[in-house]
Amino acid sequence: MLLAFREAIRDYSTPPEKALVRDLTAKISSFVSFLIECRPLSISMGNAIKFLKNRIAKLPDAMSESEAKSSLQSDIDRFISEKIVIADKVIIRHAVTKIRDGDVLLTYGLSSVVEMILVYAHEVGKQFRVVIVDSRPKLEGQVLLHRLVAKGLNCTYTHINAISYIMYEVTRVFLGAASVLSNGTVYSRVGTACVAMVANAFRVPVLICCEAYKFHERVQLDSICSNELGDPDAISKVSGRKDLNHLDNWADNENLQLLNLS
Repeated sequence: MLLAFREAIRDYSTPPEKALVRDLTAKISSFVSFLIECRPLSISMGNAIKFLKNRIAKLPDAMSESEAKSSLQSDIDRFISEKIVIADKVIIRHAVTKIRDGDVLLTYGLSSVVEMILVYAHEVGKQFRVVIVDSRPKLEGQVLLHRLVAKGLNCTYTHINAISYIMYEVTRVFLGAASVLSNGTVYSRVGTACVAMVANAFRVPVLICCEAYKFHERVQLDSICSNELGDPDAISKVSGRKDLNHLDNWADNENLQLLNLS
């Protein structure tokens, strides 16, 4: 998203008799409205948009258009470098110190920073096994499984309904996050709370890997008030199982609704 905004700023030119600050802010707002129509914004995207609009608002009136555009592009590059790239490197270096030889590490779904942690730990010679827990309908864990196996990591793959069985073997849990709220609540893929609670019941440490740009001052009092609604048809069918057709034509039943929380 930030790279798209960077390109838009590079191609932007101020219309006659208009101020760059106000007109560019309006342009960015129209882009954001389009993104919201396509899919609800994540908290991290909202923070990045707030940062960009704040930088636009602070541009001096005397600054030329070319200088202002160059300054904003530099601000975006610095945000990506400091808040995302460098932040991930710091998280990776710190997280690897928590991994010991012989550990069995469990992760859920697909998290880019957790993937980088596991790959880096393997590259520096740590001896461990990875348990990848997955869930329908997205089955994102399969993507992580293929990537880690290609890198030579020892992996076990299972679905979330079997987590209480596999947790006996696990020594640490690494989870990614979409956001961390001001009261310490972790906002992540549906099913993450289940994994964390099972780990807590088995007294297994849970480590949340989250960059600071995903932190938010908001407080969420329950676990479903901000969930994104997914396509109901995604949970009505099981890939590769044509015999499981009990929910075929479910939309024709006025007394039945399918709820797919993302």
